[in-house]
Amino acid sequence: MTLLHLFFIFFYIGLFAIGGGLVAATFMQQTLVEQYGLISAEKFYSILAISESTPGPIGVNLATYLGTELFGPAGGIVCTIGEVLPSFIIIVIIAKFFSKVQEKPLVKSVFSVLRPVTTGMILTALVQVLSISMLKIQSDKNPIIEAAKSLFYSRQSVSEVLNFYAIGFYGLFLILLAKTKLHPAFFVVLGAAAGILFL
Repeated sequence: MTLLHLFFIFFYIGLFAIGGGLVAATFMQQTLVEQYGLISAEKFYSILAISESTPGPIGVNLATYLGTELFGPAGGIVCTIGEVLPSFIIIVIIAKFFSKVQEKPLVKSVFSVLRPVTTGMILTALVQVLSISMLKIQSDKNPIIEAAKSLFYSRQSVSEVLNFYAIGFYGLFLILLAKTKLHPAFFVVLGAAAGILFL
């Protein structure tokens, strides 16, 4: 893997990750973890958690962090440019032409399909993050399938498969987020503290 190869990988991700940072995260996970094995699934999702917690777009943060992790500062710069460049090019083109074609039936049809596809990709990223954080099974394969195998074939106990602390904190923070007007940054800090103290 060279820096040029990495640039084209992130350019491809930036070009097709329609729907934002979590869709880009799904592409990065599939490409860097599953396809090339450049980074472990556990480390990838740790980097994703940090990228979500720091200011700025998730996709750009993730590209910068992963590039730096793989190739140092030069990798961070190359991956960030690769991730951002397609969006820049597309936005310039859209700004020039979209107002003229947005009412065309073909354009409306394309967006009617892109919306549910994007939603599905975001849900995929959500399921992957939840499974990595709430299961004790650490595998580069599908952790949900591996957890099911552990429960039903290996006869491991539920406590050996599920991370009850993580599940409890997730439920608690979800309720507090829904029922209170506390700023999300508070939950980021509280979650980090809980992770240090209990997980």
